[in-house]
Amino acid sequence: MIVVTGATGVIGRALVGLLRGGRRPPPEVLAVARRPAGDLDCPYALADFERPETIGALLSPGDRLFLNSSLWPGFADAHRAVIDLAARAGAAQIVSVSVRGAAPGGRLGTGMHGLVDAHLRKSGVPWTILQPGGFLQNLPHDFRDGVMYGSYGPGPVSYVDARDLAEVAASLLTRPVGPDAEHVLTGPESLSHDRVAEEITRALGRPFRYVDLPVREMTAHLERQGMPRPLATDLAALMAETGDGRWSTTTTAVQDLTGRPPRSLSAFLADHREAFA
Repeated sequence: MIVVTGATGVIGRALVGLLRGGRRPPPEVLAVARRPAGDLDCPYALADFERPETIGALLSPGDRLFLNSSLWPGFADAHRAVIDLAARAGAAQIVSVSVRGAAPGGRLGTGMHGLVDAHLRKSGVPWTILQPGGFLQNLPHDFRDGVMYGSYGPGPVSYVDARDLAEVAASLLTRPVGPDAEHVLTGPESLSHDRVAEEITRALGRPFRYVDLPVREMTAHLERQGMPRPLATDLAALMAETGDGRWSTTTTAVQDLTGRPPRSLSAFLADHREAFA
């Protein structure tokens, strides 16, 4: 059985749809949700990362686990606990969603994911770690009211479509378990945020712009939005770090694992015009 955590999120829903709709016969899938989700097209169970044992209780020998959730202060401890429970249950594989550049001690999500990744590598369960950069699905929120503020500078960044990550995961979870591996997932192009704004403007026919701020000014901007100062400071600094060129390269991982190229920004915009309304 394939156990999909985070099943009601963007990635999880896409993955469940691919597993259930793209293969004949479809594999046995169990979605994991925190609250009732009758619109999921597969059996689901209520469980919560804040109570790792509720997820562990769903696992049986030979199961394959898709490990994914949003970030919160207890993220690393909870995910490490679920990994231990999966090992105890005799899971056959864990496919985990991390982030590009994850490392213990890193800022915010990079540090949290780094702790989980290090634990997974030592778990004894066959593993694959997916390392996306920024998601195209975040752009409608980032460009709300037509303006995105950031501290990325002029350097290019490669975003990836969450649907491509779901297709990669579906391929890995339905083929024979291979060697442990890490895959950096990117889109087909790297663009500066000024260029991203230009592409959105062209696709939607109304103006969008990117405003770059020094880290200190970006920190103050985030505080005015209600973000606590320590978090605002780290987030602004993380933007500057990811915009320094370390996210500028692209990879062939999506093509290699799915057999087709990743979606471009223009393809994403064609499918998500209404999200920018």
